Amino acid sequence: MKIKKNNERRSKGDKIFDTVNLILMTLFLIIMLYPLYYVVIASISDIHQVGLGNVIWRPIGFNLQAYIEVLNHRPLWIGYRNSLLYTVLTVLYQLAIMLPLAYALSKKYLFAKGVFTWLFLVPMFFSGGIIPAFLLRMVWMDWGNTIRVLVVGSVSAWNLIVTRTFFANSIPDELYESAEIDGASQFRCFFQIALPLSKPIIAVMALFIGVGAWNAFFAAMIYLTDRSMWPLQLVIRSILLLNEAIPVDPEVLAAMSPDQMADMLTRQNLALSMRFSTVFIASAPLLIAYPFVQKYFVRGVMIGSLKG
Repeated sequence: MKIKKNNERRSKGDKIFDTVNLILMTLFLIIMLYPLYYVVIASISDIHQVGLGNVIWRPIGFNLQAYIEVLNHRPLWIGYRNSLLYTVLTVLYQLAIMLPLAYALSKKYLFAKGVFTWLFLVPMFFSGGIIPAFLLRMVWMDWGNTIRVLVVGSVSAWNLIVTRTFFANSIPDELYESAEIDGASQFRCFFQIALPLSKPIIAVMALFIGVGAWNAFFAAMIYLTDRSMWPLQLVIRSILLLNEAIPVDPEVLAAMSPDQMADMLTRQNLALSMRFSTVFIASAPLLIAYPFVQKYFVRGVMIGSLKG
């Protein structure tokens, strides 16, 4: 007599629940992906069709004039270079501080562990504000128009807590104990045991920090006055503000010839298409980098690390 396993029996309620979940997740996926999809199709469609609002679900026509105008803008490439430099340096700086700190806080025998934890938690909810930060960096340290004003900063308390939890729960204490019996120091345990087994959390934290550094523009807007040091986000902001449609006085509009009105309409539609192309250009590096980091979200490296 064949006995069916319990996991092979699915009630009607379970099937309904799975179906509803699938429908809701599909709708949520469409809602999340449609803005990016619309940016792509609007940036390559005919600029007049975009201006008329006819581009909704599929591209109409094919026009790369918006990309040509944006890519011929030299400050854009300077902003790309600056953003890449700031992002790489910020990731390295944050990881160099956060990983040893999270490793130390994960130790149960750390002296005054609770006090140190609260010292990092309080600024997470109550920050000093913009004025003290401005006075510290611009007046007292004179860091204006320097790379360190954007790179050097405090570590995210949330990222620190997540990394500390990974060190505490994902790496068995037996590995450290066996290494310490063999005479390994804490530095050796950190560099030869903790770091090699922490690739997933390092990749995730690098992605979080990198996304934040790549999209950051407020600090650069406050501390940088030299346009040659502007990151990409500030350059794109200047392009968008420059290409905003300027209201035309009705009397001036009435005095225009048909050719002048057509030229003005073309420039306004081109400016609208340039907004979509700049958004896609700014998002492209993160979209390209994410697939290379995604595997660390699902792959476990602890399997087989302990031998029975």
